[in-house]
Amino acid sequence: MFRFTNGKRRCLGSFIFSSQRPLLCFKIIFSLSFILYYEENKFISTTRKNIGVTYKGLAKRLSLLIKPLILFFQLLLLHHHLLGFIKLSNYIQFNNFSSSSLAKMEGGGSLDAQIESLLNVEKQMRLNGDVAATKKAVIDILQLCFQNRAWKMLNDQIVVLSKRRGQLKQAVTAMVQQAMQYIDETPDVETKIELIKTLNSVSAGKIYVEIERARLIKRLAKIKEEQGQIAEAADLMQEIAVETFGAMAKTEKIAFILEQVRLCLDRQDYVRAQILSRKISPRVFDADTSKEKKKPKEGESIVEEAPADIPSLLELKRIYYELMIRYYSHNNEYLEICRCYKSVYEIPSVKEDPAKWIPVLRKICWYLVLAPHDPMQSSLLNSTLDDKNLSEIPHFRSLLKQLITMEVIQWTGLWNAFKDEFENEKNMLGGSLGDKAADDLKERVIEHNILVVSKYYARITIKRLAELLCLTVEETEKHLSDMVVSKALVAKIDRPMGIICFETAKDSNDILNSWATNLEKVLDLVEKSCHQIHKETMVHKAALKV
Repeated sequence: MFRFTNGKRRCLGSFIFSSQRPLLCFKIIFSLSFILYYEENKFISTTRKNIGVTYKGLAKRLSLLIKPLILFFQLLLLHHHLLGFIKLSNYIQFNNFSSSSLAKMEGGGSLDAQIESLLNVEKQMRLNGDVAATKKAVIDILQLCFQNRAWKMLNDQIVVLSKRRGQLKQAVTAMVQQAMQYIDETPDVETKIELIKTLNSVSAGKIYVEIERARLIKRLAKIKEEQGQIAEAADLMQEIAVETFGAMAKTEKIAFILEQVRLCLDRQDYVRAQILSRKISPRVFDADTSKEKKKPKEGESIVEEAPADIPSLLELKRIYYELMIRYYSHNNEYLEICRCYKSVYEIPSVKEDPAKWIPVLRKICWYLVLAPHDPMQSSLLNSTLDDKNLSEIPHFRSLLKQLITMEVIQWTGLWNAFKDEFENEKNMLGGSLGDKAADDLKERVIEHNILVVSKYYARITIKRLAELLCLTVEETEKHLSDMVVSKALVAKIDRPMGIICFETAKDSNDILNSWATNLEKVLDLVEKSCHQIHKETMVHKAALKV
């Protein structure tokens, strides 16, 4: 008898008969049988030569003792061959195992007995290293639990199968994928959540099922969101960093990150939403999807196809910019909102349908007017005016033209002309322009008027500027000071005298450089004038000679 470390006892025969070491047992049996057979013949021959005839009986007795041992080990060898044949027959029967035979098994005994028999088959196939048969055994166990609607046992078997010694990665992947198909068949939400959590715990930390785990987390977060637990759903989604998944399709990655951004915005976590949104480069939406995909080279990871419920790349582009509009609306960043609408306007599906691009173009015009004056705003303003589609909405074309024209705009006249259009934006795409949009519009008109005045006046009194802006002196001084602080304008106010100077103070070097430049211009004019006078003189002299 042998005593093992786990306290169990085994005899020599059970150790040799064990199927866990078939090759080792074969070598031991073959070697012992050969050695014993050789030693028997050698012993008999040497005994006959050395001892003589008188010891023939002793040699015969020894040979009678050795021959049973040889027969014993030959029987062991035969058993090993029979064991291999039985395993082969089991393998053939297992590969031909169909749903009909499964149904017969269901009628033949209890569920526990059926699962136990399948577990034994799975163990044999797993220890033999048969990937296909092990996968089929695991899937059949799950199907058996599903057909009997034994959801608790299904969860237990998933955990047990994943923790079995030397379990194959392909079997775990097949098990998780098969169990994911049963999520929608669960009778209630609690069972569904329990199954998802079980699969999540099984797939945690396994890189070969990272895509399945991400999809499970997404489904669990959707359930939590439907239950009103938005914060918990956002925390679940943030655990997964899909940007590191090489085998996941690009569209599925983008859709997952956009879902993370949306939940953060619903949670009003704008800082984390901005961090997550930066994982997506806007250039990824400009990729040409019509090109054929290159076949992966040897050694490269194979990218899986995106599920059918994942939107196309252009649809994801629209969703991305809608989420960014929500983010920028929080801080009233009008220029960035305008750029987002500009990107939505460039989508082919939007640009081809007037019912879609007209509301978007209206939003572009409004946010251009609301944005503070800077080079980017001026560039977008001119490019929008060159758009031919703007002729379909002439009111907004006239609004933009007033901004680029260097003339003072009367606020009351502008507001009366566009008040109805401003109010109608609540019913258009994207909703209202914001709570502070009306006040910001008035401020942009005042800033435009101050810039116009600075172009025509070097010095002006505060009272006169207040009359041109239709404001009080205090309001005029406040707006002018804000523009000077933001470096949108250079000006100085002489408050005792009540005079505003828009000229910049020049040092001696600047004055000397300007004087030298002006002097050079004067000399050039004198030279050109002398040349013209000389030319006219020569023409008249030629005419007099004729």
